[in-house]
Amino acid sequence: MTDMSGIAQKLASNQKQVAISEFFEKNKHFLGFDSPIRSLITAVKEAVDNSLDACEEARILPTIRVKVSKIDTKKDIIELVVEDNGPGIPQKSIEKVFGQLLFGSRFHAIRQSRGQQGIGITGVVMYSQLTTGKPTHVKSKIATESTAAVVDIGLDTRKNKATKSNSGREIWLHDDGEMKKHGLEVTTRMKAKYQKGRQSVWQYLRMTSIVNPHAEITFTDPDGEVHHWPRVTERLPGKVESIKPHPHGIELGQLQRMLTESKDSRLSVFLRTNFSGVSTRAAKELCAAAELDVKVKPKQTSPEQIRALLEAFQGERLFNGKPVKLLNPPTNCLSPIEEMLIKKGLSKTIDSRYATTMTRAPNVSQGNPYQVEVGLIFGGDMASDKPVEVLRFANRVPLMYQQGGCLLTKAIESVDWRQYGLDQAGGKGVPKGPAAILVHLASTNVQFTSEAKEALADNGEVMEEVRKAMLEMGRGLRKHLEKKKKMAKTKEKFELINDILPAIAKKSAQILDRPVPDLAGSITKIMSAVICESETEWNKSTKSVDVSI
Repeated sequence: MTDMSGIAQKLASNQKQVAISEFFEKNKHFLGFDSPIRSLITAVKEAVDNSLDACEEARILPTIRVKVSKIDTKKDIIELVVEDNGPGIPQKSIEKVFGQLLFGSRFHAIRQSRGQQGIGITGVVMYSQLTTGKPTHVKSKIATESTAAVVDIGLDTRKNKATKSNSGREIWLHDDGEMKKHGLEVTTRMKAKYQKGRQSVWQYLRMTSIVNPHAEITFTDPDGEVHHWPRVTERLPGKVESIKPHPHGIELGQLQRMLTESKDSRLSVFLRTNFSGVSTRAAKELCAAAELDVKVKPKQTSPEQIRALLEAFQGERLFNGKPVKLLNPPTNCLSPIEEMLIKKGLSKTIDSRYATTMTRAPNVSQGNPYQVEVGLIFGGDMASDKPVEVLRFANRVPLMYQQGGCLLTKAIESVDWRQYGLDQAGGKGVPKGPAAILVHLASTNVQFTSEAKEALADNGEVMEEVRKAMLEMGRGLRKHLEKKKKMAKTKEKFELINDILPAIAKKSAQILDRPVPDLAGSITKIMSAVICESETEWNKSTKSVDVSI
């Protein structure tokens, strides 16, 4: 027995607490750093997302520059520089923003946002340090200061704290010699590979520009080639407001914590002030359904009472034979792109003859507001013998990987696109044709299949909403193709008549010794149609259509 006791003591003494940063250092694939190619895209994503968020919160139209350079091709060492015109970060906050995991402003906020956990950019600092041993250089300038703060940031993974060196201040000038007013520049070196094609930095930035038409993005690749996606609107996305949790989205442990921490004197007051969708009537009915006194102190509720209240939330306990009716949560926590701006974004990056977009009305799933937006473009210089390009987004962020396992792709595949004019083997899978399909989900709580946020997890309600949008888009495409087919037949008939009638008129004029008549008006009357072709072009404020008759 003594030996067993000693073993138990020894095993207990070997137990150690692991810092969150130490955990991610050993499990970097959770953050998207699982291969050299994906690591570079992940680093670009985190830096660009931060830039867009900072600019939008400060109500500044984003201008972002990204540069990728190959430092050591044998060892696959790449340098990434991302610069923006955002508000900058105060010098004393740089360490926490870049050198502390789970430091952020959005984790407890229920609203649409690109990031939430406060891991992203610190993960880049950690990966750079892990693969090259070098810190990340940060330059930041805020509008009220004449010089920029500069510092090299690393990460002490055991303490989850930043390490800093070479801190100071310097004058920050633009290329033209003018002083920069405000902004941030991040320079980092890492083990990564740059590639061209579908899953590349270029593709990520191209997709980002589509759903962020208010941003100007410039990318300089390792070959020195400059790619520019201009701003096509001066309108910033609407400001989103944080909302309170909805009873339909609460779990037992969360409700227990909220009740324990509550300072409210009555349960009815707690329900009204801590949840969205709960009116005075609903608060009383929830208490009645759970067989609880409205005057009971939230802190004094027992585990059985908390479970009863949760069951009332979920409609398992009834009031007058029915579930308590709750209002839907407000939707001012969402910021959709909007139909016109999706069209502008698509048109500036992809050449096409036909474009249609749709923003569905906001909806609620498990107490979480969400909104689906879709776009479809057809024709132009896109290949007709290859699968359509699928552009997936969640809260304005491109989803580059795991396309087949994503809810948005499954919704596209669930539609029989053959009846809408696209090829699709057996009516299943991603269709083929000269088209691109865009799907954007905006939500306060996007459920991903993994920590790397590459694909959306299954959700029946969201799936059905996306599918409905796809069917409506398909009907629009079918009408367009039918119209196009009819126009082609009319054009063929027009060209035939245009060849035959002038020849007959010429011969008849020779026989009758009379001048050849002008038949343009007569041909138009015979055809009962005018053939015209249009070409659409978008700029920042208007849509320009050139029509050739």
